[in-house]
Amino acid sequence: MNDLAWAVHPTMAGTAPMRLLVVTDAWHPQVNGVVRTVDTVLHHLLRGGDTVEVIGPDRFRTLPLPSYPEIRLVLWPRRRLERMVDAFKPEAVHIATEGPLGWAMRALCLKRGWPFTTSFHTRFPDYLQARTGLPPGLAWAMLRRFHGAASGVFAATASLRQELRQRGFVNLRAWTRGVALEQFHPRSTDAWAGLPRPVSLYVGRVAVEKNIEAFLKLDLPGSKVVVGDGPQRAVLQRRFPDVHFAGWRQGDSLAEAYAGADVFVFPSVTDTFGLVLLEAMACGTPVAAYPVTGPLDVVAPGTGVLDHDLRTAVLGAMDCGREACRRHAESFSWQACAETFRQHLVMLPKG
Repeated sequence: MNDLAWAVHPTMAGTAPMRLLVVTDAWHPQVNGVVRTVDTVLHHLLRGGDTVEVIGPDRFRTLPLPSYPEIRLVLWPRRRLERMVDAFKPEAVHIATEGPLGWAMRALCLKRGWPFTTSFHTRFPDYLQARTGLPPGLAWAMLRRFHGAASGVFAATASLRQELRQRGFVNLRAWTRGVALEQFHPRSTDAWAGLPRPVSLYVGRVAVEKNIEAFLKLDLPGSKVVVGDGPQRAVLQRRFPDVHFAGWRQGDSLAEAYAGADVFVFPSVTDTFGLVLLEAMACGTPVAAYPVTGPLDVVAPGTGVLDHDLRTAVLGAMDCGREACRRHAESFSWQACAETFRQHLVMLPKG
C-alpha cells in the first residue's frame, strides 16, 4: 500500500484491534475507484491499530484480460490462497470483488463455514453488454449467487441498494465513500492555460463502458479535456482530434486538473458511485451528468446539473457556484467511510 498519513478516527481507535483479511481482484498497479476505495479504507484501519492482509492478483500467476490488459486475471488460485489464509489467521474476511480470487475465497469460506462480507463496486453485467453485446441476465444471476452467500453486501448508494434489492440481492449494507479534502481543494492553477475557455473535463478510464463518446461528440463552447487512459483512447483520439487527451495524472497534478476546469462531465451510466464526482466538487468544480445511480446520490442541488440531455447538463452546470461544490464535498469523510466498513464486518468463530 502507498505510504499515506491518515488521522485515526477516535471511534476506531477505541475498539479492540482485529486481524482483517481482504481479498480483491482489483489491486495495484490498477488505477480505478475500487483500488482507491479499498486502499484508503485499509490505511485508516491500519492507523487505527488493526492488522490488515490484502491478497490481490500481484501474488499469483495471472493472464491479461482480453481487450483490457491492465486488468490481470488470476489463474488457479485455490491452493496458494488457502496457504496464505492459514498463514495469516484472520479474524474477519472481506471479499471486495467477484473475480477469480473472489470466487476462490468465497468457496474456501463456505467450505470452512466462515462468515464473510462482500462489496458491490462494479456493474459487470452492464460492462459485459457494452463490450460484447451479450444480454446481462446471466451475469446478474451469477452476481446474485456470489453475493447471496455473504453475511453482508456493502453498497455505496441508496439507489444502488434499491436496484440490487429489486434484483434479489439480500443482506445489503450502506457503505458510502469519502474524498481526500486535504488533497482536492479549490486553488489557482494554470493547468489548462492556452486552451479556449470554458474547459469541460472528464477524468477516468478511457473505456467503452464509461460512455465517453457521449461527451466528446457534444457541441460545446471552449475545450474538451480527457484525463486518463485505457483501451479506447487511441480510437477516440483519432475520431476527436480537437479533444485534448492529457493521460493519467495523480496527486497535485490531478487536483489541479479538476480545479482548472469550468465543469466536470461524467457521462457514465454504469458506475455505482463515481469517486471522481466528489474529487471534482472538492476542487470547486460543478458536475454535469445523467440522472442515474451515482450522480443521483452524490450531486446535490447547486453543485451540478443532471439531465438526460448531457449538453443541457454541461451548459447548466457552468452556472453553479464553486463554493457550494466545496461545501457539499466536505460532508463526505473517508474516516466515516472506514468506520462504517469496520462496523459491518463479521467476526469468524473463535478457534
